[in-house]
Amino acid sequence: MHFACVPGQERFDVAELIVIRHGQASFGAENYDVLSDLGRAQSRAAGEWLRRAQWHPDRIVTGTLERQIDTASEMGFDPVPEQHPGLNEYDFGNLLEARFPEGLPELVNADRKVHFRTLRETVFAWQRGEIDNPYESWEQFATRVEAARAFALDTTAKRVLVVSSGGVIGQMVAASLQAPAEHMMNLNLQIKNAAMTRFMFSGSLFSLNEFNSTPHYATPEGANLMSYS
Repeated sequence: MHFACVPGQERFDVAELIVIRHGQASFGAENYDVLSDLGRAQSRAAGEWLRRAQWHPDRIVTGTLERQIDTASEMGFDPVPEQHPGLNEYDFGNLLEARFPEGLPELVNADRKVHFRTLRETVFAWQRGEIDNPYESWEQFATRVEAARAFALDTTAKRVLVVSSGGVIGQMVAASLQAPAEHMMNLNLQIKNAAMTRFMFSGSLFSLNEFNSTPHYATPEGANLMSYS
């Protein structure tokens, strides 16, 4: 891995934060917040690849969602995970109910393309303040993600592993690049299950090093593990 040091700063002063998206959950099931068998396999593959690369976390932080906690468990590292609710995903179901108070369009849950198109449009409306009475505002979401990031970085650890969800990761990346809010959603929809996004940090330095990386899928067998939802 390669990264540039800021002037006057030694390389060993810079720490790493890897944020991994949870493994595949149970899309379309009554309880989405449960890893599928594929999701568990993805999580184990990510942990095995990091160990082969001799990358062992000194600190682990997850959200409080079951799929995030179980992903960290399946990765099999020693540090006992801490939790921060700011790493939890936004509640898309609530946003849909607020946007469509008379009921969802029929195809939203029946057709994957319609589902994700509706997801994108709903989040854009949320960001513009066009959804009445959401469970949390866009500003509240962005604020809690930033609080979770600050919590993860408030450490002497040199290697921090965070397990979160696509929307949180998209927002963290967009904010690090000082990109417009809409880019959060464009990034969110690209993020693969158990993909790794890496940042470098030291003091006020926080910079993106790698986005949506899946080296653990870079074999014929591993390619069968890839999924996006």
